[in-house]
Amino acid sequence: MNVCPTGLPGVYVLEPRAAEDTRGFFMESFREQWFSDRGWPSRFVQDNHSLSVRPGTLRGLHYQLPPMAQAKLVRVISGAVYDVAVDMRRSSPFFGRWVGVELSAENKLQLWIPEGFAHGFCTLVPNTEVIYKVNAYYSPECDRGVAWNDPDLGIAWPVEAPVLSAKDAALPRLREAETFA
Repeated sequence: MNVCPTGLPGVYVLEPRAAEDTRGFFMESFREQWFSDRGWPSRFVQDNHSLSVRPGTLRGLHYQLPPMAQAKLVRVISGAVYDVAVDMRRSSPFFGRWVGVELSAENKLQLWIPEGFAHGFCTLVPNTEVIYKVNAYYSPECDRGVAWNDPDLGIAWPVEAPVLSAKDAALPRLREAETFA
């Protein structure tokens, strides 16, 4: 895989090498040794899969606090999203900064998001399916989030009035959110 840095240290766009021919393509989307060689978590305990039937569906921004903080490997298997990671570590010089990347079934890009970052995405086309691996189980007690439209973050989402869950619509602003040390 090619590793492309983003504007946030630790967050990377991964570009798998796909072998394509008239039948379609084949690619390796994950290899444990490749991740562990880079010092990244390579043991994933849960795969998450979401389907969003409407474009403009926004999920996030979500994260989990220790001891159940999650690193994520995100990819799109159908459709396209604008995928965002936000640094939630108060001790980081990048606290509150974000990076956004278009992930699609067509471009096959993946986003590596380490622990300490919030994650969210907005669908760009109907019937978009996102799958992501996490290295810690979902924990309702550690589950946190921050408002998608927090002006302190200033995320340039590709939609002004997204389709949101009630939970996501009620998330706090960054200044009120419980974050990482």
